[in-house]
Amino acid sequence: MNIQIFGTKKCFDTKKAERYFKERRVKYQLIDLREKGMSRGELASVAQAVKGLDTLLDPDAKDRQTLALVRYLTDAQKLDKVLENQQILKTPVVRNGRQATVGYRPDVWKTWE
Repeated sequence: MNIQIFGTKKCFDTKKAERYFKERRVKYQLIDLREKGMSRGELASVAQAVKGLDTLLDPDAKDRQTLALVRYLTDAQKLDKVLENQQILKTPVVRNGRQATVGYRPDVWKTWE
């Protein structure tokens, strides 16, 4: 298993996801979206795994203007805009190869073990 957790250090759900994998002694890699972020390929792969880029967007994101703008763009434009401002993503995004989840989803992660 190759688990990647994309999130922020201040996000409580990201901390819970870390704790979930730590308690089960599953190795994971934490990528802080404020420092590094996802590459275009990673974002496209995750979006495909969760059935679309709209699933990744956080309706409670602080940057409401960008969030509103993204909703009216074409899919290619959405990807570019989300890459520019990854703070509008719902966290954590947990990835295991081609599988991915958005938010705290231990019910799905159990099936990965």
